[in-house]
Amino acid sequence: MKFGTRTAGADGDGNSSLISRVVLAVVVIWLFICLLVGWYWSNEPDLEPVAGPPTAEMVSGEYTARTLRGIVETLLEKPGGYLSNDIMPPGLWLDNMPRWEYGVLVQARDMTRALRRDMARSQSQSTEDRDLVKAEPRLHFDNNSWAMPASESEYRDGIRALDSYIARLHTGDADFYSRADNLSSWVGDVSTRLGSLSQRLSASVGRAPLTTGGKIGETTPWLEIDNVFYEARGTSWALVQLLRAVEHDFGDVLEKKNALVSLQQIIRELEATQQTLWSPMVLNGDGFGMLANHSLVMANYLSRANAGMIELGRLLEQG
Repeated sequence: MKFGTRTAGADGDGNSSLISRVVLAVVVIWLFICLLVGWYWSNEPDLEPVAGPPTAEMVSGEYTARTLRGIVETLLEKPGGYLSNDIMPPGLWLDNMPRWEYGVLVQARDMTRALRRDMARSQSQSTEDRDLVKAEPRLHFDNNSWAMPASESEYRDGIRALDSYIARLHTGDADFYSRADNLSSWVGDVSTRLGSLSQRLSASVGRAPLTTGGKIGETTPWLEIDNVFYEARGTSWALVQLLRAVEHDFGDVLEKKNALVSLQQIIRELEATQQTLWSPMVLNGDGFGMLANHSLVMANYLSRANAGMIELGRLLEQG
């Protein structure tokens, strides 16, 4: 008899088992790291002014332009950078932060268009600002493109165009007209965005809105509820930043139109949307059920802000 011998098959099985355990351990560690990184990347920026506090040296319109620039830069420089076009984990697996980014991006696009179309022009027949002509299409570039060119490269070109406009504005080579009609046009755009978001959030409870002709509209699909919620969060964050800038640059107009308090109340409503979400997921309970419905809470704040926007627009249009 022979003792202490092992067959080649036994050695092979032992090595395969060891390799399998090592591979499994590596995968588990990698997934855990991705989980931690994804959690860190999903942290939303706070409400600190992206352009810092306004200074006495700033000319009219400069703070609004700097705030717009800061909003776009935040999209690119926040933890994880710009995630909407990621094709690799963990960015690929995240959907809440990309929807937040989209909400911010829409507001940046709307303000850039308002600057180019109205605020930087003395009248409808005047020439558009050359830097804003470059900035607007850059910021309207596809938000999901990852190469040739990547979304980030286009948005950085937009930032450079805004930098040029800000520099020229500061030296008097560019214009900004803080008139009531210019502000009213942008306020109307914002009101439309808020109304749409509020309706989509409210449609999350399964009660579809009525459309023209009394037909039943569509409800928000269950898997898209958190997407709409975070898009609303991003929209509100960007609007708080922009409305603070508007309060500074259009302060005299708002005082004259008795609209300053209305704008400040809108800011307060939108600031409330940035409260910490303590639940690990966006809950969609019934309106009077045992579980919260975060979409309806968000819709309430947006509806109140939208009502304020409508009132603000009415005050600006009055003589």
